[in-house]
Amino acid sequence: MAVDQNLATLEEKPLIRDYWDKFQRRTGIIVTLVQSGFVFTFIVCLKAMDILNADWWLVAMIGVFAAAISSACAIALTFALARPLRDLVRAIVLVAGEPTALTPPNPNIPRYEKDGFRDILQTVYELASRDSPSSEPTTSDDTLTSGINNIKTGIVILDNQQKIIFSNKAAPVRTDQDGAQTLELFFPDDDSLQAWLKRTSKNKLTAERQWTRVSDKLPGEKSRRLFDVAASYRKNNPAETVLTLFDRTNIYTPEEDELDFISFAAHELRGPITVIRGYLDVLSEELQPKLEQDQVVLMQRLIVASNRLTSYVNNILNASRYDRRHFKLHISEDTIATIYNSVADDMQLRASAQNRVLAVDIPENLPTVAADNNAVGEVLSNLIDNAIKYSNEGGLVQVIARTVPGFVEVSVIDRGIGMPVSVLPNLFHKFYRSHRSRETVAGTGIGLYICKAIVASHGGSITARSIENEGSTFSFTLPIYDTVAAKLEANGNDNLALVEHGSGWIRNHSLYRG
Repeated sequence: MAVDQNLATLEEKPLIRDYWDKFQRRTGIIVTLVQSGFVFTFIVCLKAMDILNADWWLVAMIGVFAAAISSACAIALTFALARPLRDLVRAIVLVAGEPTALTPPNPNIPRYEKDGFRDILQTVYELASRDSPSSEPTTSDDTLTSGINNIKTGIVILDNQQKIIFSNKAAPVRTDQDGAQTLELFFPDDDSLQAWLKRTSKNKLTAERQWTRVSDKLPGEKSRRLFDVAASYRKNNPAETVLTLFDRTNIYTPEEDELDFISFAAHELRGPITVIRGYLDVLSEELQPKLEQDQVVLMQRLIVASNRLTSYVNNILNASRYDRRHFKLHISEDTIATIYNSVADDMQLRASAQNRVLAVDIPENLPTVAADNNAVGEVLSNLIDNAIKYSNEGGLVQVIARTVPGFVEVSVIDRGIGMPVSVLPNLFHKFYRSHRSRETVAGTGIGLYICKAIVASHGGSITARSIENEGSTFSFTLPIYDTVAAKLEANGNDNLALVEHGSGWIRNHSLYRG
């Protein structure tokens, strides 16, 4: 019974974040009562001394009105003066780890800098970022440094200016002639460590993040290593960001080597497959009048199978090109309708062969886009093929295009088996396939990886939304041509003009540079 009472006491413990609401209510009531009492006392005294000549009902109304105005002004003034207290409470709520949607109060407000409250907030943040006085880095300690240098896990520490202040021997860090250190890792441009730190530093006090398959060199270079990277961020700590780099070269290299071998084999298979597709197209056209219905269906299935095999080969070859930063495209002005028409027949054939309904809604008045026709056609093929494979028998697959600010967005929607939320963050990683999809649907696990590469190389983005057992929606954007025309013309219509490049303390080269 005593245990139950203790648990109840813990559950009823008030949250720190509730203090400010209670303070506002209590302060509002007290200020209103005090101001009202003062005003009514003052008016009654004026009436008693015959200074205020009016009926009592009129005196009462004047008193109520005066009390309301006085109380409102006093409450507003009180809350304005108490703003530092409000921000202090919010800061403590955040560092205490209570669930809240509040953003960290900004200590750099001019008024706080003048009255010294900035130092108070800054102290709260600094104290919160320290687990204990001994948790601060002591890189001058020979024993500690020697021990960290003896482990195979890379350790890199950044200060609050995002400069490297410590790294051990296992970390891929290069020091130039001036003593400046550079982290030799190839993060994706759209998901880099720099970009994450920039976002995190704006609205969070603490944060954690992980990346997988981050390499220190390009494929084919000697002594290439592959890491899983974990980042731990503590705002305003002298060691603000700590990176832990787990060397997974022995685990990931066999898969990379396997892709190299498969890409070589795929390159050799492309010729025979092209011949087979050619003969099937000729036979289908010439024998069409002579074939029975079941033979027509068989011929269609052969064509679909050969087209899918061609898609697999193209995906493998593109994955190899993308890994080596050779993914260059020639961009031109085109329409989404024209791009879709280049793959429309094949998509309709695949849908009908698997008893799916394919509905396409691409308005004719959409603005033109900056695109490589063949590459974007491959994105559409991959997304529609996935929607067909993962939808149910007789299911509907929709292709919808619309304009969004600066871009045209294309969405491929199915109402099939869907995916759990836990799967979504890994969808666009190379070789990733969920346990469920591996058991039910054949595939290589690199189709979405290539889709992301192609869309990113156009300066667009690709997203996935899904509800398990209800279906999935994959959307990607392409820039409207008029918004990037000048940039493309100045760079010979090279897609590098559409891609932002990383720079600075991290070697974050573009994924598309040859």
